Amino acid sequence: MVDQKSPALADASAPTLGRRLSRRKPVEKLVAETEGDNGLRRTMGFWQLSMIGIGATLGTGIFVVLGEAVPIAGPAVILAFVLAGVTALFSALAYAEMAGMIPASGSAYSYSYATMGEFMAWVCGWCLMLTYGVSVAAVGVGWGQYINELLHLTTGLSLPGALLAGPLEGGVINVPAAVVVLLSMFALLAGVRESTRVNAVMVTIKIAVLVMFVAIAITAVQRGNFAPFLPMGMAGVSAAGATLFFSYIGFDSASTASEEARNPQRDLPRAIMFSMIVVTAIYCLVAFSAVGALNWTRFAEGRTSLAGILTVVTGTPIWAVIFAAGAVLALASVVLVVLYSQTRILFAMSRDGLIPAAFSKVDSRGTPRANTIITSVFIALLAALIPLGPLADATAIGTLFAFALVNVAVLVLRRSRPDLKRAFRMPGAPVTPVLGVLACAYLMVSMPVSVWVAFGAWLVVGLAIYFGYGMRRSALETEPAVEVGS
Repeated sequence: MVDQKSPALADASAPTLGRRLSRRKPVEKLVAETEGDNGLRRTMGFWQLSMIGIGATLGTGIFVVLGEAVPIAGPAVILAFVLAGVTALFSALAYAEMAGMIPASGSAYSYSYATMGEFMAWVCGWCLMLTYGVSVAAVGVGWGQYINELLHLTTGLSLPGALLAGPLEGGVINVPAAVVVLLSMFALLAGVRESTRVNAVMVTIKIAVLVMFVAIAITAVQRGNFAPFLPMGMAGVSAAGATLFFSYIGFDSASTASEEARNPQRDLPRAIMFSMIVVTAIYCLVAFSAVGALNWTRFAEGRTSLAGILTVVTGTPIWAVIFAAGAVLALASVVLVVLYSQTRILFAMSRDGLIPAAFSKVDSRGTPRANTIITSVFIALLAALIPLGPLADATAIGTLFAFALVNVAVLVLRRSRPDLKRAFRMPGAPVTPVLGVLACAYLMVSMPVSVWVAFGAWLVVGLAIYFGYGMRRSALETEPAVEVGS
């Protein structure tokens, strides 16, 4: 005899849409997953984590995007760096607190899952896909520019224009941009220990060439190059700051390595803050030296690269050749580390069931092989076809949104779980997290409408995937929901 009550009982026990969207992953479960045998190997200490943060941050923003920001703000580009840096600092403090409590590979995605529920976690993770994936592509485009400049400086030859730009810029395919992504893929497939060693060497070279630039360019600084200091007013500073925020993307990459860190609760907060201090100091010194040595109006004429400034200052291409060679290695390190971070975000989302299981399977070396290959090939195609400017802006807006959510996560956990042990506490809370959210919102509002349209389209695609796949396949689908605020 058929039980006529079964369908009704099933319907009554089924979670509502609201409960499914707000279900949270308990902090204790997130921590337990990091302590279990997930296939990833704990090989990193404070120094390796710091090198990941610096390696992912110190790159295209200062080597390439600086030249695009100077015509927008003039000499006040220095203030634009400060504005972007302060915004990033609020979020860095928030990341440090959350990473010390929840040392999970998912970074901001995992923090959102524990505080704001699955739907906001998905939105955050989807924004991080945009942040990391597009960032790798953007850096790849910048790498291609320096490869061509190095070739020209050393041989007088240049790569064909058709092979240096995608169809949107009148070319066919950006070959160097795709090549550096694929080379980074092979480095990651070799294993985490090996790739972190390569990154440490490249970061050291990167810092050395930037210090060399400052030492040379500062000898040519002229006071007149700083006048007028605000030719575009504060509106120009805000617009340039929104673009230059791209320069600070990456300090959070250390948090994506938490499940491969030996002592994440202790080392992650320290590594995040250390990398921010180092990067901000270098950015301010390089920006001051660049605009002081070369009048800002000349940046609009196309002499935008730091290597080109060295040639103007010294009258010889020798230092420019050394700098361009260092920049090639420097930008390659950014591609390597940010690509690594992207795969770890996808690893965490796959483990939660929101994307296919293939992204969380690891090989005998502790590497998510299928994840790395699929991600790298997709990003290589993106880098080969899309120009740098739109990539940088799209990356910045996705990052700002994710950073704002991390600041909110600090506020939520301070209220809902004051009992949790915090290896690092964000100073000035709750004021500082609120300021962090407002600073992110201010830079987002400063972005052009076209960037918002692209961001909106990206979110629409993400929502379609979540409601069509992720929500139904979630690992929490069959578990009791935990509502926000409970």
